[in-house]
Amino acid sequence: MSIRLDLPKELERELTTEATQMGVSLAEYVLRLLSARSSIEAAPTSGAELVAYWQREGLLGTRSHITDSQALARQLRHKVEKRIRE
Repeated sequence: MSIRLDLPKELERELTTEATQMGVSLAEYVLRLLSARSSIEAAPTSGAELVAYWQREGLLGTRSHITDSQALARQLRHKVEKRIRE
């Protein structure tokens, strides 16, 4: 199915920039946004729902280099508190 959209120039620029940052075409990016609308409408309301959402989206296990999340959180908090930049 094809749909023709006349977007305001500013919105088109914003979407094009975001698509470029993700390395996809504008059409692919818009399709992804539209496909994700159902998860936006039904936002998780509990920790269990959030984990289930992450599982459905394939996000769990994507940061395998983080072996100790609590230590990383402490390290990040320390950097922020001391304003340490890498």
